[in-house]
Amino acid sequence: MFSQLKMPGEVAQEIGAREKARRKQKKLTQEQLSARAGISLASLKRFEQTGEISFVSLLKIAAVLDELDVFDSLFVRRKYSSIQEVIDEWDS
Repeated sequence: MFSQLKMPGEVAQEIGAREKARRKQKKLTQEQLSARAGISLASLKRFEQTGEISFVSLLKIAAVLDELDVFDSLFVRRKYSSIQEVIDEWDS
């Protein structure tokens, strides 16, 4: 079970790589994305290389790339329709 868990740094790097792919898919340069998001070019470059960025800057990037809705479900409590759903979630 624990062997599947990723370290926060790994997750951050993967998100940075996915952002870069999405940026390229939308045919945006780093300069264009940083300007549209209102963040520094250096911050965007660091994010794409290391996954490190402030949360607010990440939200700004997500907004430009039409991915902001992903964050709406972050840390939201799930509503269960049965006790079995709760048990199943804890068993997984």
